[in-house]
Amino acid sequence: MPRPSDAEVEQRRQEILRFVIDRQEVRIDELTERFRVSLMTMHRDLDDLADRRLVRKLRGRVEAYPALTIETAKRFRETLNVNYKEALADLAIGEVRTGQTLFLDDSTTVFPLARKLSGPLVVITNSLEVARILGDARDVEVLMLGGRYTEFDSCIGPDTISALSRMRADLGFVSATAIASGRLFHPDREYAELKTSALRVSDRNVLLADHSKFGKTATYAYGDVSDYDLLITDDETPGDELEAIDTKVRLCRTRGGFDEGDGGGSE
Repeated sequence: MPRPSDAEVEQRRQEILRFVIDRQEVRIDELTERFRVSLMTMHRDLDDLADRRLVRKLRGRVEAYPALTIETAKRFRETLNVNYKEALADLAIGEVRTGQTLFLDDSTTVFPLARKLSGPLVVITNSLEVARILGDARDVEVLMLGGRYTEFDSCIGPDTISALSRMRADLGFVSATAIASGRLFHPDREYAELKTSALRVSDRNVLLADHSKFGKTATYAYGDVSDYDLLITDDETPGDELEAIDTKVRLCRTRGGFDEGDGGGSE
């Protein structure tokens, strides 16, 4: 059997990482069976991921690092749930109208939406990646929020929030790190504050979150799904999480195609 290429090994390690993140904790022997590799190969893969502080190896099992570490690993976040993020973007683009001013945060979930935008539009963002994506977009003006640059490849801090407060957007698009029982959570206080500020400067707010974000918490609670005018998610989002969402939020989700309905909670 030919030896796998470096690209194939990296692809397998990313798939292992996705699986561990989704399950939070997995036995190593279960991983060897699922990915059809030897125990020695699996230990090499897990050692590599552990060295990058993406997973933690324990006795006979492995667990995902806290949300902050996963958030920091931008290039890994961009490869997670790509098909779902594309589907969310397909729905979200229908909310955009010519001539609007939009706010997009630094969530990798909004990157596919940024790639679909065409002008005339104005886009406000704290994300360098969003700015790079839109650099080639026709007739799109990008207003970059300054501030302290972080490992998330974006700017944050008092200067960022102050600059945002002096702007106005017709429509804001953000994602969330974690959602539980209708509440929103983020592992970093300053980013949680930015998302709250974005709600205040946008006339209408859209939250994009695939099923993997639900049923989880992080250090800082910063609001509720009902603060948003629209939640866009997919049909694998747990039913009990959808039931906890206030009915003021219109819920678009995928079920073999796109449909539209309301969250199942009460006002």
